[in-house]
Amino acid sequence: MTHPTLTREPSKLINGRWIPVPGEAVRSFNPARPAQMVFSGGSDVRHLEEAVAAARAALPAWASWTRERRFAVLLRFKSLVTARAQQIAELICDETGKAMWDSKGEVSALANKVDITLDSSESGSISRVTGIEFAMTSSKVGRSWFRPHGVMGVLGPFNFPAHLPNGHIVPALALGNTVVLKPSDKTPATGQMLAELFHEALEAEGAPPGVVNLVQGGVEVASALVKHDDIDGVLFTGSWTVGRRIMEANLDRPGRILALEMGGNNAAVVMPDADLKQALIECVRSAFVTTGQRCTCTRRIILHESIASKFIPAFCKAASNLIVGDPRASHPVFMGPIINGPSRDAVFAFQQSLQRAGGEILVPSTPMETPERGFYLTPGVVRVDRFTLGSDAGRDAGCDTEVFGPLVRISIVKSLDEAIEQANTTRYGLAASIFSKDQSAADRFLAEARAGCINVNAGTAGASSKLPFGGLGLSGNHRPAGSFSVDYCAYPVAGLIESGPDAAMPSGMTFDDGWIR
Repeated sequence: MTHPTLTREPSKLINGRWIPVPGEAVRSFNPARPAQMVFSGGSDVRHLEEAVAAARAALPAWASWTRERRFAVLLRFKSLVTARAQQIAELICDETGKAMWDSKGEVSALANKVDITLDSSESGSISRVTGIEFAMTSSKVGRSWFRPHGVMGVLGPFNFPAHLPNGHIVPALALGNTVVLKPSDKTPATGQMLAELFHEALEAEGAPPGVVNLVQGGVEVASALVKHDDIDGVLFTGSWTVGRRIMEANLDRPGRILALEMGGNNAAVVMPDADLKQALIECVRSAFVTTGQRCTCTRRIILHESIASKFIPAFCKAASNLIVGDPRASHPVFMGPIINGPSRDAVFAFQQSLQRAGGEILVPSTPMETPERGFYLTPGVVRVDRFTLGSDAGRDAGCDTEVFGPLVRISIVKSLDEAIEQANTTRYGLAASIFSKDQSAADRFLAEARAGCINVNAGTAGASSKLPFGGLGLSGNHRPAGSFSVDYCAYPVAGLIESGPDAAMPSGMTFDDGWIR
């Protein structure tokens, strides 16, 4: 089974060769039309052994290329993405259920990542991994330079199946690493599309075979990749539970680089002096964009009590009027279906757990019936009392539960102090926002909110790739992506280079030239 946008049947890419993998071990379906299969292929953990070996064999030659030659590959990749933008967007739309406008936005991010990575301006990404040199004496210099880590295992998520793995692969290749890509088993076709584009660019520029390799699979293949003895790094975007297993698998490998982006439970604070319309639009957008399947989606809205009576009805009205429908519809559609049935069921189950614990369902998230039996659901809004650090999704109002879907909780506070405390009541720490015209309140929030991405008068969902992107706590391990992704794709080496003949003689040491005559 092959989506029409792919150039070949389901295959693995090993050492520059595409090898068909027939079977049904890895399958994906259109969430809007579950009867429509998008991809069906086989999987074997032995494919991984071949892929890692190919990446290892290609590493010396690829790392020895000049940066300019490697950059040429990435620029060619960018041109391919630009030329095939519509086909890529169609595949993303069909495999994820994203609205077409959302899918096209993801494609734009693929090309933009190349420009951002190769930006050599003072604030650009590549300047962060450009060596320095300075004189120490008349004949000795101090120098630093950067080396690639080696073979990088890249594990992609389903929600941005092209953009997020691409955000790892582009800087990894730019700095001389080789790659083994294992896409999400929910979006294998988009993973193959991405590998096809990189393969074509590499081949056109005469790169050695094996620089980028592709294997498909589920938990077994992912587990084997992250603990493989012959890789040098794991670049991962996904859930905290999987990220934790990656860390556990590498406890005895302190030299292996792990860059983990693991989701969030993001809070938006709305204060009495906020521009109410702006706050409402941004909170609704951020809560429900991409059917709530962005790690930066607003999961918790924390309202000052003085505006709750205005904000809550307007928010519920706006949420209820969002257009949910066919991602390929010709009319405007805000969000399509969720990725699959179990994900939809998880949203409903969480909603019920909040209600059992005393939460008030203001707008119920409910299934939407369509002739194609797609996995549609409506946005949900639940009012809760407080967030408390605990382990029960009901009792603690889900402060540490990341439900990947269009469900948001609202709580009410009496002061800025309480709002900041409630925003920080989670072990996640990816994104946070405050809506206020008070500069001192904004400054306090910027200083005290425990998150890696903090916005003022803008929603939590929507980051710039020209900035670092990552979180704290359960959200990440201080290896931010975005413009800082180059940092985890190379390591600095320091050297002292002496060109003169006279070594300094320390106190208490003598040397007679006759000893070497």
